[in-house]
This record gives sequence, structure tokens and C-alpha cells, in this order.
Amino acid sequence: MSELAQGRPESEIRAAIAAERRELADLFDKLPASTWDEPSLCSGWRVREVVAHMSLGFRYSIPRTAKELLAARGSLHRMTDRCARRDAAEFSPDRLAAFLRDNATHPWKPPVGGIVAALGHDVVHGLDITVPTGIGRTVPEDRLRILLNAVDPRSLKFFGARLDGVQLRADDLDWTYGTGSPITGAGQDLLLLAYGRKLPEGRLDGPSAGRFTFPRK
Repeated sequence: MSELAQGRPESEIRAAIAAERRELADLFDKLPASTWDEPSLCSGWRVREVVAHMSLGFRYSIPRTAKELLAARGSLHRMTDRCARRDAAEFSPDRLAAFLRDNATHPWKPPVGGIVAALGHDVVHGLDITVPTGIGRTVPEDRLRILLNAVDPRSLKFFGARLDGVQLRADDLDWTYGTGSPITGAGQDLLLLAYGRKLPEGRLDGPSAGRFTFPRK
């Protein structure tokens, strides 16, 4: 395909999406049963709700999505929360992981952001699971760079990320964003900040790191 995103062919980004989904499905298949009930970085969701949400776009047709949105009185947040909770209760962990693997090449994209946002959806929700549960997964650098290079004021606003007065500085690759007091950390951790997340203590350095962390349990 000739369309470009972040200076890369769309086919390259689609290949990255497919690889990410397959790798995450393999990871989820190996999770201990207890991990599925551990909290994620998505407020109010356990691991199982996040994994259920990740495949919603594959499993729900446009008419069904519209029906669910209507039932949620037009609130996308309310709709996705209700669907994630219901689907997490209905499907077993192996089915939830299989939805990702079986739809690795599905062309779904979020309502805004296009193909890069589709990659971000998978990568960030994967990190929503691996970071708080202590699973040491490193996102491949090529995928990470696509997403870090897409960070801009519009995306920060969409995800509710408040990075005023700080500069994000990756310590494992050449990337910075913003101006102000430095916040240093791994690129994938800084990506989570750009998506409005907070991280467990000890993953970030800098005078303002406390703004973006929560105590470890």
C-alpha cells in the first residue's frame, strides 16, 4: 500500500501490529491463573478486562457497537467499560488470548489516529498489563519509535496526559519530548506517560517523577 504513516509504509506498520498481537497472545497464554485477576494500569480493570477490551474491535460489528454505544447513552468510556467487564466474565483466559492471535491481521483501527493508533492500542494495553504485574517484556524498538514519534499535543490531550513543565528523556534510545524539568526513564515507560498513565515507583528519575508514579504494593 502506498499510504505512509510516520514516514513508513502502512504495510510495515500493519506487520508490526500483527507481530505485537501474536507476541502478546503467546505471553497471555503463559500467565498464571492468579495474574488474570491482578490490577492493570487501566483504572478499575484487572488483566482480564484489559485483554477482553483489546479484542473488542474485532468481535463487535459496527451495528453492535452502535447498539452498545446507544445503551451507554453515547459515552464511549461507559460502553467500553461495560463491554470489557462483561466479556472478561464470559470468556476464559485462553479464549481471550486466542482472539488476539486469530485476529493478528485484522484491519481494525480506533475512531481517531489511524493505523499508528491501532499499533498504540496494542502496545500500550500490553504494557498496562506487563508493567504492574512485573512481567519483564521489552517492546521492540521499531514499534516503540513509531509511537514515540507520534506523540504531539493533540495525542496528549486525547489521552488526558498532562506533561506541562517537564521534558521526557529516554535513557535507552535517542528520544526527548517537551521542555522543562527532566523526567528520565525507559522509552516504553515514557510512552505510558504520554498515554496518560502513572507508573510504579522506581521506574522514573527526575525532580518531578513523583507526579507520574504511585507507590509499589
